[in-house]
Amino acid sequence: MTRLEQRYKDQIIPSLMASFDLKNKNAVPKLTKVTINVGFGKANGDKKIIDAVSHTLTRISGQKPILTKAKKSISNFKLRQGMVIGAMVTLRKDRMYEFVDKLINVSLPRVRDFQGIKRTAVDQDGNLNIGLKEHLVFPEIKSDGVEHVHGLEVAITTTADNQKQGMKLFELLGIPFKK
Repeated sequence: MTRLEQRYKDQIIPSLMASFDLKNKNAVPKLTKVTINVGFGKANGDKKIIDAVSHTLTRISGQKPILTKAKKSISNFKLRQGMVIGAMVTLRKDRMYEFVDKLINVSLPRVRDFQGIKRTAVDQDGNLNIGLKEHLVFPEIKSDGVEHVHGLEVAITTTADNQKQGMKLFELLGIPFKK
């Protein structure tokens, strides 16, 4: 059991039960999955960049990414059906808790000029979506050996019923929001 998961079970569940007047601990909002996504953008079809992004996602998440492909051709974007346009990883259970813990305590503090995450990043269903401009904020990536810097998107999905429950869950997990 990871450090964050232990804190969730020992401290956060009782706190959420009290604040939302829940009788059953299974009704308490919890994390279900974390999805990390990278779009290749203008680098479509460049095998070297696709391999580099796949390698960095593997190092960041500890899991091999799935390459996403275009569903249909769009001539204005020079896109053909079946072309690789991105890579994504879905984390669950222990790997999910380890990643969220690392994101909160190590990676977000390393972001340049970090003021906190906007409260609008939590949607109406209580899920959090964060975009990072550089993948170099993760401790597994050594900045001196990187040729191509890319951004990534992190979507943290919860079982929260609404935005208020999601916000409270993320605040108790320790995610730094703007004041």
